Amino acid sequence: MAGASSCRQGTGAQVVIYCAQDQEYAEPIFRDFTRATGIQVRAVYDSEAVKTVGLANRLLAERAHPQCDVFWSNEELRTRQLAARGVFRATNGWVAVGYRSRRIVIHTNLVSNATVPRTLEDLTNAVWRGKVALAYPLFGTTATHFLCLRQAWGEARWRTWCRALVANRPFLVDGNSLVVSLVGKGEATVGLTDSDDIADGQRERFPVMARPLGADSLLIPNTIGLVRGAPHPAAAQQLADYLQSRPVVARLIAARALEGFDAALVATPTLKVDWAKLLADLDAGTAELKNIFLRQ
Repeated sequence: MAGASSCRQGTGAQVVIYCAQDQEYAEPIFRDFTRATGIQVRAVYDSEAVKTVGLANRLLAERAHPQCDVFWSNEELRTRQLAARGVFRATNGWVAVGYRSRRIVIHTNLVSNATVPRTLEDLTNAVWRGKVALAYPLFGTTATHFLCLRQAWGEARWRTWCRALVANRPFLVDGNSLVVSLVGKGEATVGLTDSDDIADGQRERFPVMARPLGADSLLIPNTIGLVRGAPHPAAAQQLADYLQSRPVVARLIAARALEGFDAALVATPTLKVDWAKLLADLDAGTAELKNIFLRQ
């Protein structure tokens, strides 16, 4: 995706980005890009409840007449789905940038080292009944994580676990930040969420701590996609190159929006995903999730 000029553009130059990265992290980066290049960034954000799914559906609906230049996602599945459907440029259409991870979050005053859950199966134990929080696994990173677990574990084990989780009466909420909030306030004692949301909770002085998931964890890169037929292709390339530059990624790591530069360099075992198979089975997996978790 490299190759954009770094020169300043004339008055009126603009670029449109659909952005699933949290606005608090993205907006200062866009402002600095505008100062450096003269290109105005028109950003469209999405609600946490539907996150990347809403933006992905919008991009699909606009394929014949693109309104967006760049898609900045905070997870990988929907980007791969869009690429498979021809939303991005055919050559160097998207790139993964940095990573964060799925974690268990605990309330440090309510969970002891002796009882802390160490596996996803532990969350179905009776001791955690009515005490676990997670986002509805129909959108965003929670959906991606559950679908990857389905592939790794096999249908039978995965379905048994999902049903046991629901039977344990968890708090099902509209986003990962709400998971951390519930745990931090003591309404739930443990949760399943993203590493950056736990960092946000710690900044808010919640008594929360991240616990590793080991081989059942999922590393989640940000992704930057260049829309095929975008209205501002040169500015789009320039913004995409800027967003994947090392100083910008380092800035996101410093803010704890990301954990590191390159998921491929992480030595700890995590879920290994066959993305082609997952995409081929996406409708079936999503239907299973709706059947098990959808609000009654």
